[in-house]
Amino acid sequence: MDINDLALARVLHIIGVVLWIGGVAMVTTVLLPSIRKLKNPEERVIFFETIEKSFAIQAKLTTVLTGATGFYMLYALNAWGRYLILQYWWIHAMTAVWLVFTIMLFILEPLFLHNWFIKKAKLEPEKTFSIVFGLHIFLLSISLITIFGSAAGAHGWFFF
Repeated sequence: MDINDLALARVLHIIGVVLWIGGVAMVTTVLLPSIRKLKNPEERVIFFETIEKSFAIQAKLTTVLTGATGFYMLYALNAWGRYLILQYWWIHAMTAVWLVFTIMLFILEPLFLHNWFIKKAKLEPEKTFSIVFGLHIFLLSISLITIFGSAAGAHGWFFF
């Protein structure tokens, strides 16, 4: 293992997380509340779809980058055993958050979530946007808890 390779992996990992979860935060705290203020339900759907489509590209790229660098660091440090130690709960959380987003972005969204959203938003726009907003709040919350835990744990602050 070259220390420069590991440092580069960490830097790219952090950049990936910042762009990915920062984007989720922007969608959750700015975009969705703004969209809900639009009067016309069709405008809401069109606007959300336009923005979300662009962000989906960024989210896919950054989740791939984050996953690749994360697994590289586990390999380079031979840190797989940390999955067996409770004080490294944040590694489990990082993996779980990454897995949830990866499954949503690459499997669920293209297979059925996109069509479900379009149909549901036309029939029940308020309810649909409430569901989408609630899901984004949940995803952002678990992401921020994970970031907190991983930043603390990476610097030796263990909770257990």
